[in-house]
Amino acid sequence: MSTRRQFIQRSLLTGSLLMVPGVSLWARDDGKTYDKKDISDFSKRLKPLNRILELEGYYVWGCSPIVDADGKFHVFFSRWDAKKGMGGWIKGSEIAHAVADKAEGPYENIETILAPRGEGFWDATTCHNPHIKFSQGKYCLFYMGNSNGRTNTKRIGVATADSLNGPWKRSEQPILEAGEPGAWDDHCTSNPSFINYPDGACWLYYKSWNTEEYEHPVDPKIRGNRKYGLAVAEHPEGPYSKYSKNPIIDYSQFGNNRQLEDGNVFMENGKFYMVARDMGRFDHEVGIIIESVDGIHWSEPKISYFGTAHYMEQPEAPPHLKKYGRFERPQILMQQGKPTHLFVTSQGGKYQTASPFVFKITT
Repeated sequence: MSTRRQFIQRSLLTGSLLMVPGVSLWARDDGKTYDKKDISDFSKRLKPLNRILELEGYYVWGCSPIVDADGKFHVFFSRWDAKKGMGGWIKGSEIAHAVADKAEGPYENIETILAPRGEGFWDATTCHNPHIKFSQGKYCLFYMGNSNGRTNTKRIGVATADSLNGPWKRSEQPILEAGEPGAWDDHCTSNPSFINYPDGACWLYYKSWNTEEYEHPVDPKIRGNRKYGLAVAEHPEGPYSKYSKNPIIDYSQFGNNRQLEDGNVFMENGKFYMVARDMGRFDHEVGIIIESVDGIHWSEPKISYFGTAHYMEQPEAPPHLKKYGRFERPQILMQQGKPTHLFVTSQGGKYQTASPFVFKITT
């Protein structure tokens, strides 16, 4: 006969509910527990599929999907030479394009479409954070570039094309500048997330932080407190005006340098949702999801997805991969107005670098 302790241990391993007086916990199959009320319905809709774009000699980080009129799946992703290590994203990333018949691949016809342009350009030293959208009759590829290989020149720009196969015309200047010195967003603009607002306006969500907080961090491992702002324009290329009450998402009030990043906004059934990477509201492993009726005022977060151990088996983390075990850069694939797949990225994989991972979103 099994003991109570053995029963609890089996429950932890199988992901069942543990009923403790006054507390309802959900136990994952990797042994971690969260309060049941913090688990989103969205997380229960995710069906893990597989890694994609495991490219020998490259780190792949961030993958933005879209479907064309013929039903082909296109992805736009960041990649850089594996010899640069994980830090290569800030000083040598390029944006590539690939195509498949299914969301889970295999992806073929891989080609670089945006590479650093060199001295004198705002995207001189990196092209990163691709985010593809169709707006006002054209394809718009939002991305982050920098001009000095550092974070303080990170800026959001856009490249446009009539076809997903290009050619792509880049903005000669960033479309969203950092704030004035001392502002919450005076350090950079990054991690673009674009949405065609129901009234026809173009809404661009962006991540930033304050330079003083970055240079004198509360936690040396997490420099600066990341917050989210909103900018609005009539056209996807801008000019953009920042919302007067930015930042619209700020977790610093909760202490312990809690924050979020990698926000991706989408709409379903008339509501706005943002899927993002958690940075302390729960932990630094899960994703979060928040909702809004107007795209400005957001709910308290719930868990959108768990760490990699919940969905797949991997070998122990090698010493050179410090972000092992978590998914980042969530991007939603929309089809006919519905979210159908979630694309994320994680370290590890066949070449022990980094590559995207795909989930199906069930109805």
